[in-house]
Amino acid sequence: MTRMSLFAAGVCLLLARPASAQVPLTLQDAVARARQEHPDVRQADARVVQADGRLRESRAGFLPRLELAEGWQRGDMPVIAFSSLLSQRRFSASDFDIDRLNHPDAVTNFRSAVLVEQSLFDATLRAASKTASHHRDMAGLSRDQVRQEVAVATAEAFGHVRLFDAMDAAARAAVEAATEDRRRAGDRRDAGLATDADVLAMTVHLSSMRERQVSAAAELGIARARLNHLMGAPLDAVFVLVSDSAAAAGGGAGDRVPSGVVATTASVDEAAALTARPDVRLAAAGERLAEQELRAVRAAFLPQVVARAAAEWNGAAFTDRAAGWMAGVDVRLSLSRVFADRARLGQARAVVDERRIARAAVEDRARLDVRAASARLAAAEARVELSRAAVEAARESQRITRDRYENGLADVAALLRAAQSALDADAQAISADSDRATHRARLDAALGRL
Repeated sequence: MTRMSLFAAGVCLLLARPASAQVPLTLQDAVARARQEHPDVRQADARVVQADGRLRESRAGFLPRLELAEGWQRGDMPVIAFSSLLSQRRFSASDFDIDRLNHPDAVTNFRSAVLVEQSLFDATLRAASKTASHHRDMAGLSRDQVRQEVAVATAEAFGHVRLFDAMDAAARAAVEAATEDRRRAGDRRDAGLATDADVLAMTVHLSSMRERQVSAAAELGIARARLNHLMGAPLDAVFVLVSDSAAAAGGGAGDRVPSGVVATTASVDEAAALTARPDVRLAAAGERLAEQELRAVRAAFLPQVVARAAAEWNGAAFTDRAAGWMAGVDVRLSLSRVFADRARLGQARAVVDERRIARAAVEDRARLDVRAASARLAAAEARVELSRAAVEAARESQRITRDRYENGLADVAALLRAAQSALDADAQAISADSDRATHRARLDAALGRL
């Protein structure tokens, strides 16, 4: 008995586990999670870190270059012996002897050195640093664009889950209603008020509703898996989609209405959208980067000025050395790459023109997106209101038809038509509500608010 009780308790826990594993999830929570956990966003984060590293590397060129050296050498090569004696400050008049100059004794030299080099003016270095800074800005804007795209996809997936969840519930209700209609037809046949044809027609209708229920359940599973993938959650995780407070007040579940946004084309601030949208900002950053690269090419025609200083300690013994120092300034100007630099200058100017045209095209597309999303949201809002009235009318018509059928005033064909009309009205209402949530998310994205 004890084993049976434990087994029964285990079965109950397994059956209760899916319900307890369901986690409440709002659209805002889903979008926030996707903007952090989606693989594309994490890759964009890594690219930002890479751009940060390149920026720090380019800025390091402005710092002084410091080199330390410690060495030892011994040899009787004339140049080495001559320079070692001079560095050790031990050169004497006897060392000018021709035979000693040509055949010196082996000389040992311990050398310590410190070299400091500082760029005083380098237009290419400054241009490279500014270019790296623009690349860093573009990496950040690219990440924002990826986050927005993921957010839109998540909002659409969230709407699809709600859509198929509602369709699944509607299909279950349709199966129950069809079962009840089949029972009515059977009762009327048994009472001699209907024929087997009525029962068979309702049986076919019930089978169709069960097929719809199976399809809706399958699509619901696919939609949930896609939403989980976008959020970086396990594919088999189960979330209960709940309404946000703003959506509940507006009559839509699971979507958010931005404050101050009205679904009319005239009221949409396109100028504000152009300053907020990541793709527009990215296009503008691309144009700035091209202009900076043009300045970098022009910098190749300017000279470089470098200051350097060095100190050395040379001696025949490690603890006995002579000190020396050096300081100087170099001015460098490359003349051998003038023609190549001029060709690069022409290419850079063409890139600036191309980026400027691309930015204008992105801005036009952004304005079009705002107007289209606003108009579609307005249409979806109107469809929601119309579908609600249609659902009420279809359900009332179905109720009246059922009463008439039970009283022998309507045939089974009228009953099936009324049931189909109710199903079509429910489907239109569910689709309209899902479209409204999706178009609100797209309008948010078009305005750069998602």
